[in-house]
Amino acid sequence: MALAARPVDAVAARLRAESFTKRSIKEPAKSRGLRLAVSMLDLTTLEGKDTPEKVRALVRKARCPWAGGLPSGVEMVPPVAAVCVYPSLVAVAREALEGSPVRIASVATAFPSGQSALRLRLEEVRLAVAEGAHEIDMVISRGRLLAGKEQEVRHEIAAVREACAGAMLKIILETGELESLDLVRRASDLAIEAACDAPGLPRPRDGEIFIKTSTGKVVPAATMPVSLVMMEAIRDARRGGAPLVGLKPAGGIRTAKQALHYLVMVQETLGREWLTPGLFRLGASSLLDDLMRQILRAAKGSYAAGWDVPEA
Repeated sequence: MALAARPVDAVAARLRAESFTKRSIKEPAKSRGLRLAVSMLDLTTLEGKDTPEKVRALVRKARCPWAGGLPSGVEMVPPVAAVCVYPSLVAVAREALEGSPVRIASVATAFPSGQSALRLRLEEVRLAVAEGAHEIDMVISRGRLLAGKEQEVRHEIAAVREACAGAMLKIILETGELESLDLVRRASDLAIEAACDAPGLPRPRDGEIFIKTSTGKVVPAATMPVSLVMMEAIRDARRGGAPLVGLKPAGGIRTAKQALHYLVMVQETLGREWLTPGLFRLGASSLLDDLMRQILRAAKGSYAAGWDVPEA
C-alpha cells in the first residue's frame, strides 16, 4: 500500500530553515562546532578519473586533516568520519586506512542513476562489503518513485539492506530530482520504513540506517529546507518507535559557516543526541579546507593563505 501523504508547508519549511542561519554562535562554541563538523565529514572522491594514488592522498588528509604544525596549545583536529569511494577502490582505501578509526564508505547500486537491474546492483553492494566497506551509500529508483511504484522501491531498499550484511546503509533520495518538499517527505518516510521494517530482517541498530539528500551529481543537491523536512521525518519515526536514523546532507555544502548552520538545525530539530558522526554526516569534497581555514583563523587570529591548507 502507498504511504499516507504528509503534506509539507513549503513556505513555513523555508522560513524555519532560514532561521537557523541567523543564530549567533560565540566562541568557544564555534571552535567546538568546527572540530565537530570535521569529525562528521565523509571525505569523498567520486570521479571517473579516480586513481589509487588519488585515494591514498585523500586518506592521508582524512587521517590528519592538518599536516602542518598548529600553534602551541591549540587542540588537535580530529580525523574525518569516513572516506567515500567507488567499489573498485575500496581495497585501496582499506589498505591505506589500516589502524585508523576512519571508516570506508562506498557508493553502490549503479550510482548515481540507479538504472541497472536489481541483481547487478545487489552484486555491487556485496562486492563493496567483501572488499572492506563499512558503509554503503545506495541510490533509490527515483523514476519508480515518481511513477507511484512505491512497493518496488520499498523492495529494493530492503534487498540492499540485506546485501549490506550489517554494514551501515545510507539511502540517497536524490532530492534534486524530486518535485516538491511533499515528495521529499514521502520518500523519507518510505526509505525509513522500508529499511527499518523489512520482512525477515532484524531491527536495525541505532545509526545503522541513514537517509541522504543527494549524490552530489544533481543540482540542487543538499539544501536546508530539504534537510529540515528529512530531519522531521526522522524525528517522527523515532517518536513512532523506530530506531535512531541518521542523516547525511551531501553536495553544495562548501563553507564552515554553512556547516555550522546545519549543526544548529540538527540540535534544534533532532536534539543533541544526533550531534555525533554516528548519526549525522556531511558529504563534501571541499568543505574540509574551509573548516581548517576557520580553525586556524580562530587559533592564530588571521586567515590562512590558500597554500597553507593543501587540497587532497
